[in-house]
Amino acid sequence: MTAIESFPKVYLYRRIVYAKLFIDEHYAEKIDLNNIAGEAFFSKYHFIRLFNDVYKKTPHQYLSQTRIDKAMQLLTEGMLPTQVCYAVGFESASSFTGLFKRIAGQTPSAYRLQQQEKGKAMATTPLKFIPNCFAEKNGWHKVSWE
Repeated sequence: MTAIESFPKVYLYRRIVYAKLFIDEHYAEKIDLNNIAGEAFFSKYHFIRLFNDVYKKTPHQYLSQTRIDKAMQLLTEGMLPTQVCYAVGFESASSFTGLFKRIAGQTPSAYRLQQQEKGKAMATTPLKFIPNCFAEKNGWHKVSWE
């Protein structure tokens, strides 16, 4: 039995969750695998395996997704793509744009424009954005909203 196997699983999971929370809190900073694994007190390779077992993605994938999710929020709020890039922890606008496009399916600028247009549409015709299940539950019919 190795030293790791002697720890209760809940202790190991708690350390993995702590590392995830560290990513959630420090995503905009210059953090890497050494920082994150160090927070959980694991070697890098063991940490990657355990993190992937729990979250079904590597710590780097999780960090990237967290940064892109926050970038989407900031773009929706109207922040410029170059400002967002640095605000969420990227050091290069081209790497940010490439990753954003791969995950979101469009460039940050196109996403921001789409969100602005959606906001305008919601302001002018808010009833079109009510979920259908909610409308049907309340006896509303689509014809009556337009």
